[in-house]
Amino acid sequence: MFSKSCKYAIRAILYLAVYTSEDQKMGVEDLAAKLDVPKHFLAKILQQLTRNRLVSSSKGRNGGFYLTKENQKSNLLAVIECMDGARAFRECVLGLAECSNENPCPYHGTVRKYRDQFLILVEEETIEESAQRIRTNNLKINI
Repeated sequence: MFSKSCKYAIRAILYLAVYTSEDQKMGVEDLAAKLDVPKHFLAKILQQLTRNRLVSSSKGRNGGFYLTKENQKSNLLAVIECMDGARAFRECVLGLAECSNENPCPYHGTVRKYRDQFLILVEEETIEESAQRIRTNNLKINI
């Protein structure tokens, strides 16, 4: 459903939401190690998220990536749209060019229910709320 870039972006932003702050930033090398993803690939993803004001960064000795309170008010839909566009919620699960309610693939109805539920979740839950749910339930977002 999502590209590898999008999956890494979601994991990175959730990790930053849980483990960083304006006072405690994280470098791309440390974040890549924590998430077990390629450093250079993650650096490009973080640049894109920063350009779209979904992640904050600062340079220098104590620099790195982090989320501000404003960043945390956003939702994961913004991250998904930044990386993959809105296509993730419209494309056929089998990759068919013509798949719709009028012309469904064999899995359209079932996948649509789950995709619609997930769309509601990532649209309504802020990143801050996601981070709180991760902390409260001790959920995993890294290796």
